[in-house]
Amino acid sequence: MHVFNDARVDTTLFLQLQDLANVLSGDATIKFEYNFGSIVDLIDFKLTASRFWDNTSYEIKEAGLKTDVYLRAIGTLRHSTIPEMNAFLDHITDSPLPKFSYQLFALLEDLRLEEIIKHDRPGTTKAFAIRRDAYQHYFSSQLIVNATRSFPLDELFCLIYLQLVSDRPNPSFPKATAGQLQKLEELKPYLFQLFEARSTADTTRITEQIVYRLTDYKDTLNEYFVFPVSHVERYEKNTLFDELTRTDSLNNDDFEELDQEESEYFDQEFSTWHRENKNENRKQNFLQFELEQGTNTSILGGGARETEEGDQAIASIQGASSQSKENDYSEMEALEKDESSKQSGKTDEFGEENKDAIKIDKEASTPTQEEIEDYQQFVKDIEPYKRKLAKTIEKTIEHKKNEPRRDLVFGRLSKKLLPIITDDNPRVFYKKNEDTNEFDAVFTLLVDCSASMHNKMEETKRGIVLFHEVLKHLKIPHSIIGFWEDANEVKEGYQPNYFHRIHTFTDSFYEQNGPKIMQLEPEEDNRDGFSIRVISKELEARREKNKFLLVFSDGEPAAANYDQNGIVDTNLAVSEARKKGIEIIGMFLANGEIEEREDHTLQNIYGRERVMIPSVADLPEHFAPLLKKLLLKTI
Repeated sequence: MHVFNDARVDTTLFLQLQDLANVLSGDATIKFEYNFGSIVDLIDFKLTASRFWDNTSYEIKEAGLKTDVYLRAIGTLRHSTIPEMNAFLDHITDSPLPKFSYQLFALLEDLRLEEIIKHDRPGTTKAFAIRRDAYQHYFSSQLIVNATRSFPLDELFCLIYLQLVSDRPNPSFPKATAGQLQKLEELKPYLFQLFEARSTADTTRITEQIVYRLTDYKDTLNEYFVFPVSHVERYEKNTLFDELTRTDSLNNDDFEELDQEESEYFDQEFSTWHRENKNENRKQNFLQFELEQGTNTSILGGGARETEEGDQAIASIQGASSQSKENDYSEMEALEKDESSKQSGKTDEFGEENKDAIKIDKEASTPTQEEIEDYQQFVKDIEPYKRKLAKTIEKTIEHKKNEPRRDLVFGRLSKKLLPIITDDNPRVFYKKNEDTNEFDAVFTLLVDCSASMHNKMEETKRGIVLFHEVLKHLKIPHSIIGFWEDANEVKEGYQPNYFHRIHTFTDSFYEQNGPKIMQLEPEEDNRDGFSIRVISKELEARREKNKFLLVFSDGEPAAANYDQNGIVDTNLAVSEARKKGIEIIGMFLANGEIEEREDHTLQNIYGRERVMIPSVADLPEHFAPLLKKLLLKTI
C-alpha cells in the first residue's frame, strides 16, 4: 500500500460527478474519471474532469469539476459536430503551431458551449461564474510568468483568455509585453466573432483565422487545455450524442452543413407512451424511425427549451423507475455490449475496477517452535487488556441474565399494578431472562499485508492476538485473514489477490492455532475494494445476526490500475456490505501522528466508522474499547 498522497479523492463528490455524467449524457454505462484534462471518449466509454482543480478550495474545486461535466455531457455531446472537428484536426496536422491550435479551439468551443448551457440550464450559471473567476486568476498569474520567461505564444494565449472573459472591451494588462499587446489588438476583430458563433464550424473558422496570423511564432510550451473529444477520427455520426444513441447505420455516410437560423424546424410534440421506464444496460425507450438513407445535417432539433427532466440532476441525483412494456429497439446495441463482456469471461461481481482480479487462498501452515514462543510472549503482553475486557463483558452478561425483562403483555404478574389504572394498554408482566446464547455474532479481521506494513506488522500482530484471545475466551466465531495483490505476477487480464487464511470460523477456538498469527508478513500491493467484497460475501452467508468486519490498514488502496479509483471503489464496497447488514470498521495505523489528509481519506472510505491509531504501539489501547463496544451491542 502506498502512503497517503496529496491527490486525494472525495468519494461523495466523485459519486455525484459520476451520477451527473450518467444522467446528463443519458447513458448509465458511461464512466467518470479524473484526468489531465476534460474529455469525452465513447470508444473507452468515459467522461473525464480536469485535475487542474485539485489544488483549489473546495468551493472552486466542486464548481470546476461540475462545469467540466456540464461542458462535456451537455455541450460537447450534443452541440459539437464531429465532421467539423475532424476537418479541423486534419487541417492543423501540417500547422507549425499544432499545440496552440487545438488548445485555442478547445478554449473557444468551451466558451461557446458555456453560453448554450447557461441559457438552457440557468442553474449552472453560478458554477460557471466560479469557474471563470478561478481561470481569470490563474491566467493572470501565468501571463506574468510567461512574459517574464519570454514565452511569447504562451503569453498571448493568456491574453486571449483574459480578453474574451473580461467584462470590458479594452481591459488593461500592465504586466504584458508590448509585442503581445500589439498582436492582441490585431486579433481582436477575430476573437470578438466568437460572441456570434453558433456552431463548431464557426469555432474552427475563427481558430484557423487566428492561427494563420501567428506563423512567425514558435508553438506553446505549456498545455492549458486538451482537445475535448478523444478518438474523434473514429466517429462517423454528426454529434457524439448521435454516436451514443443511434443503433443502426445509414447506407450513405455524407454530411451537409446547414444554416441553423435559415432552416425551418417544426416544434410539434408527438404523442407517445409516457410511462416511467427502467434504463439498464443502455436500454432506452425512444420514438424511433427506421431511417436507412439520408444526409446528416448540423441542424439542432427544437432549439432552446424551457426545461427537461435531466435538469434536476444538477441539484440532486435521485430517482426511481419501472420497466416499460413497450418494445425497446435499442436493445441490439446493449446485447452487443453484454455479449462482448461474456466473451471476455469477465464479471463485475466484485466491482468494475476488479474485473481482472483473481482470488487465491493461501492456507496457514503448522506453527514453528519460534512462532509458538513469539505468540506466547504476545499473549503475556496483552493479558491485562484481555483480562479487563473479558471481565467487563462477562459482568454485563451476568447482569443481563439476572435482570428480568419487564413491561411485557404476558408472563408473570408484576407487583407494580398502577399501570392497570393509568394506562389504556397496561404492561404489568415480566419474565426471567433465560437466554443461554449470550453472543449472536461473528467477526472477521482483514489485515492489509502490503509492503508499507513492513515496519508496523509486528506491533499489528499484538493487536490481532488481543482480538483472537478475547473472542476465543468468549467463544465467538471469528476469522483472521491477510490480504495483498502480488504486483510481480500482475499481467494484462490477470491480477492475483492472495487471502492468507490464518484462522477460519471453524478452527478459531483451537488452542494450537493462535501462533499462526505470527505468519502474517508484509507482501506487495493492496486492492481493498476487491478484498472487502470477497470477505463480505463470506460473512453474508453466516447465520449470526451481528456480523462485523474490521479492516486493518495503514494507507489508501494501491494496486495495478487502481490508484485513481481505489478509494472510490473501496467506499462502494463498504457501502454495499453495510446494506447487507455487515458492520465495517476501518482501523488506520499511523506512523506516530495522524495527519488531517489521512483522516479525511479514511472518512471518505469508512465514514464515521473508523478508528485512527496514532502509533501501532497504542493499538491494544484503542482496540480494546472498540471490541468492548461491538460486543456489548450483541448482548
